[in-house]
Amino acid sequence: MKAIILAAGLGSRLNAITRETPKALVEVNGFTMLETVIRKLKDKGITEFLVNIHHFGQKIINFLDANNNFGVHISISDEREELLNTGGAILKARDFIHGKEDILIHNVDIFSDVNLLKMHNYHTEKNCMATLCIRKRDTKRYLLFDDYNNLNGWTNTATNEFKWVLEKPLQFHPFAFSGIYIINPEFVEKINQKGSFSIIDSWLEVAKHDIVKGFIDKSTIWHDLGTIERITEAEKK
Repeated sequence: MKAIILAAGLGSRLNAITRETPKALVEVNGFTMLETVIRKLKDKGITEFLVNIHHFGQKIINFLDANNNFGVHISISDEREELLNTGGAILKARDFIHGKEDILIHNVDIFSDVNLLKMHNYHTEKNCMATLCIRKRDTKRYLLFDDYNNLNGWTNTATNEFKWVLEKPLQFHPFAFSGIYIINPEFVEKINQKGSFSIIDSWLEVAKHDIVKGFIDKSTIWHDLGTIERITEAEKK
């Protein structure tokens, strides 16, 4: 596999910390979020990376240069002129995605011990176009799946909004997205949206004709490091 690390976010929930520092370079237990994700994926055998940048993007470039890219090959997807959201970022990375290798997409602010090898095996065995890492946890936004873990839809419980792949099923199971997913390189050619957009809309569209499944993660460690409180909690583990 190759990997894309989504590191272009503004980190607005981190308040003063990200006024002069990109979220990717915020430290947790003495290591930046970006370094932690790179080293984790490198340990799994991944050597080809793409990192997207926006907020204080040059600082991320300088950090990677200063650390010799941690011994792996890293391409930069520059979004400093326009933040493209989670979907537009994947579309912009089309040239990197092209090829025969599956692509792991990992949010920079996710710290976990998800079994990525097991997830990739599941992705391959089920012949998925996309495999979404999901968990049972409380949130306002859920991905909805059938009994066979096929993606059915999405909902925002705060607004009672629903989006369906096709028509509303008789029953479905809500799961929270874990900030990690795998795509077949053909996935990017099936994206119909342009500009800045959410990848969720692409998952729902692709699932009309291809296999998009959820991989249920039950690992003991999973943290979204998007707030100061969550970083403090993760540092206690």
